[in-house]
Amino acid sequence: MATSVFTFDGVNGHQITGRLEAPETTPRGWAVFAHCFTCGKDNRAAVHISRALARSGIGVLRFDFAGSGPEEQPAETANFAADVGDLSAAVKAMAAAGMPPSLLVGHSLGGAAALVAAPNLPEIAAVATLAAPADVHHLLGLFAPEDLDAVRRDGETVVTLAERPLVIRREFIEAIDGVHVETAVAALRRPLLVMHAPRDEVVGIDHASRIFGAAHHPKSFISLHTADHLLAEVADAQYAAAMIAAWANRYMPLLTDDMPQLEIAAGVSATETLAGKFQLTVRSGEHALLADEPASVGGLGSGLSPYELVSAGLAACTVMTMRLYANRKGWPLERASTTVEHAKVSDMMPPDRFTRTITLQGPLDDKQRARILEIADRCPVDLTLVRGSDVQTRLAGSPTLPVGNLDQS
Repeated sequence: MATSVFTFDGVNGHQITGRLEAPETTPRGWAVFAHCFTCGKDNRAAVHISRALARSGIGVLRFDFAGSGPEEQPAETANFAADVGDLSAAVKAMAAAGMPPSLLVGHSLGGAAALVAAPNLPEIAAVATLAAPADVHHLLGLFAPEDLDAVRRDGETVVTLAERPLVIRREFIEAIDGVHVETAVAALRRPLLVMHAPRDEVVGIDHASRIFGAAHHPKSFISLHTADHLLAEVADAQYAAAMIAAWANRYMPLLTDDMPQLEIAAGVSATETLAGKFQLTVRSGEHALLADEPASVGGLGSGLSPYELVSAGLAACTVMTMRLYANRKGWPLERASTTVEHAKVSDMMPPDRFTRTITLQGPLDDKQRARILEIADRCPVDLTLVRGSDVQTRLAGSPTLPVGNLDQS
């Protein structure tokens, strides 16, 4: 997964530099992530959610709203209207760059900005919010009463939120009264996912109820259980990202394969040999091989382990796909090979990582090599792993009775 810089012009003419989390494989779609009021594009929730979505195949742009960048930046002026405008500008800039977003994801105030912006963005197919307020007037509760008095008296003041200076002007407070999040939600008329923690002490669960009640179907609600408002725990951010990715899949553009599945589907059987603890004979048609576990875990080490077999399928499919494409193009690919390693990553969701190392031999130029690597990311097995699959189980001799329906009382 690659993180790159993405620059675009904000609504007020200033240049905004964001971070683009691009999927390793063919993107299922693109999204823009709007962070919370006291956060930034590099806060924990923004990074973990964006990267988890990218691992699921949804590329994500995250950027800083005014006043939320690095701490060494001078104080900037808070402006909710500018946040909404910058969000719209980001969507249009990504579309112009060939990465049209279909999804807006907003956290806290970023969720309110996403809800207000989306009705005027026809290219957005769905919106997901996390701990979003049903009215931005709620923000005033973040400021000390003396700061609000200073704004009303002097026209502006500098406040410190999350250890960062922020200019608050009288216009900001007055403009808040003109923002109606629930009205925007009612006008959205697009799929909406509302995610909120019941014990959120910053934005109460009643805000989620108001947003959900104002929305039209299709709408969904998912509880974030014991998460805090900032989703500071990695597990909470990973869970939120997994739920968003699964929900948004229905609303992403249709994904077509660059390369067809070459083999004719055939059943594969695995049967114990009763030699050793784990040794199996794996058969498909006329072909057979042994599967086993290493001696270190009680096996005989006589064959590939189950995850090595999955890795072998990915490696083989990758090489075949590259060969088919190179032959079709008439490019001088003399030999290709792929090594795939599998690992479990504890702080990643899903936790499985397949690392693929490709070797290309032959007098290929840089553009040809780059294109062949792009095609490698789109082999059918790769896409199967990235998208996920439906696995069904039935008991032999009872074809109409799935195992999952057996009475376990």
